[in-house]
Amino acid sequence: MSLRIGDTAPDFTAETTQGKLNFHEWIGDDWCVLFSHPKDFTPVCTTELGYMAKLKPEFDKRNTKIIGLSVDPVDNHAAWSKDIEETQGTAPNYPMIGDSQLEVAKLYDMLPADLDGSAEGRTPADNATVRSVFLIGPDKKVKAMLVYPMTSGRDFNEVLRLLDSVQLTAKHTVATPVNWQPGEDVIIPPSVSDEEAQKKYPEGYKTLKPYLRTVKQPS
Repeated sequence: MSLRIGDTAPDFTAETTQGKLNFHEWIGDDWCVLFSHPKDFTPVCTTELGYMAKLKPEFDKRNTKIIGLSVDPVDNHAAWSKDIEETQGTAPNYPMIGDSQLEVAKLYDMLPADLDGSAEGRTPADNATVRSVFLIGPDKKVKAMLVYPMTSGRDFNEVLRLLDSVQLTAKHTVATPVNWQPGEDVIIPPSVSDEEAQKKYPEGYKTLKPYLRTVKQPS
């Protein structure tokens, strides 16, 4: 299957470093960031997992759960966590899915659905496409997706910024412009008429073009 923004995030049950869980039940009424890795003990991913652990309090503030996935057994994750703590200063403080049978990777279209075999004997290069970030809402819909190559570390500050934008636009009928940061002006989408905008924003808004109107970020 192909997965797109707006689709329901596939549900699954899997073993993790924090026990067996059902994905949708685990998300509950929160938001979720699922980020995947092609293999344990890979250098770029080691730095990412440690940094994500340091950022976890920021995601907690946003009612967002973090969960990682790597195409290896859970036992390997536990050993890898020690390396991550030693080299990055923080061990993963969120569950890590063991996807040794490649089931979740296939379910999320990170590997071909008809691929045979398990993680055993496969190299990181074989699993290079298992380098995705999925931002999932409380309604279990996919809100955003990012895919990186193995040689480029992911910018999780950008994932946090993206989460702020998606949460804001889910609550208010607005859009965020290029390089937007929380607290900056936002865009009134064309679906909102001038008459509606005047009622919605009595303090006024700026019209740069008929299709480009900006206003202070609603609270």
